[in-house]
Amino acid sequence: MRVYPAIDLKDGSCVRLIQGREDKQTVYFTDPIEPARRWKAAGAEWIHMVDLNGAFTGKPVNHSIIAEVVKLGVKVQLGGGLRSIEAVQKVLDLGVARAVVGTRACQDVGFAHELAQAFGEKVAVGIDAMDGNVSVHGWTHDTGKPVLELASELEAAGIRTLIHTDIATDGMLTGPNLQATQALLETVGIDIIASGGVGSDADIEALQALAAKHPRLIGVIVGKALYEGKVTLDRLPL
Repeated sequence: MRVYPAIDLKDGSCVRLIQGREDKQTVYFTDPIEPARRWKAAGAEWIHMVDLNGAFTGKPVNHSIIAEVVKLGVKVQLGGGLRSIEAVQKVLDLGVARAVVGTRACQDVGFAHELAQAFGEKVAVGIDAMDGNVSVHGWTHDTGKPVLELASELEAAGIRTLIHTDIATDGMLTGPNLQATQALLETVGIDIIASGGVGSDADIEALQALAAKHPRLIGVIVGKALYEGKVTLDRLPL
C-alpha cells in the first residue's frame, strides 16, 4: 500500500478544505511547487493533485502548475473537473500519469466505459461518499446512489481503479472510515485508493493492516496530516 501525498490547488495556491467546503479553506503554500519538491525529496514517487477550481466549476484552471510538478520527475495523479474525453486527454498530454474522473463518470456509467476503453489504467474514477451515498459536483450534490452499487457498475464498465473519499472524515484528522473501505474491498475486485481522515501514523498502520488482508487496497491519499506534521513521509511506504 502506497502513500500519495496530496496537493489541492485553488486559485493557484496549495490549500486544504474541511469536508470539501469552500468556506473551510486553509492556504498552506502560495507556491504549490514547494510542497511538491518536499514530497519528492522525501522519496514520494506519486503525488495526488486536485484542481479544486475545476471540481467546483467543471473548468480546470491550474494546468501550468500541474505541468511544473510533472517536470519534477514525480508521477502525478490528477482530478478535478475532468468531465470529457478531451479534458482527460489534455492532462495526460501534460504528462499526468493517471487522470481521476469523478462527477461525470459517477453520473454516467456509459461515459466511464468510454474512459476505460480509451485510456485503460491511465484513468481512475473518484467516488466521493457521504453516509454511504455518492456525492458529485465538488461534493455539493448527493446523488442518493449507494457507493457499493455504483462501484460494482464501474467495475463492470471496465474501470480498474477507484479512489474512495469519505467526505465526513476528510480534513478532520479523526481517522479513516475503515468500515466503508473494507465494504468496498469486499464488494469489487479492482484496485482501491482510500482518502479522508488520516491523522496519525496509527491510521496508516490500520490501513496497512487492512491492505494485508485485501491487497487491492493499493494506496491512501494523505493531505492535511502531512501539512500539519501529524505524519511524516520518512516512515511511510511511498
